[in-house]
Amino acid sequence: MRIDGAIIREQGQVFAIVVVKQHVVENSSEANRAIHSFIPLFPGMPVVLAGQDSRGRFTYYGRRDISRFLASLDPSQIPWKEYTFS
Repeated sequence: MRIDGAIIREQGQVFAIVVVKQHVVENSSEANRAIHSFIPLFPGMPVVLAGQDSRGRFTYYGRRDISRFLASLDPSQIPWKEYTFS
């Protein structure tokens, strides 16, 4: 399984961002299911979802404090990479 995302270390916090389809972040039950499915892949870290609309703008879903922080960043500041899990 391949996942696009990032692991961020900021202000003593470590958390994971996982890129998903925009419709996932727009539906809270689907978003919560997705977060729970990614938690085992990023043990001990809160997981936040990132959805990108057709204009390239990101929407974040997850812990409010982390989502607000991410929304204040330019996406180019996030160290995106591809993670592979077997």
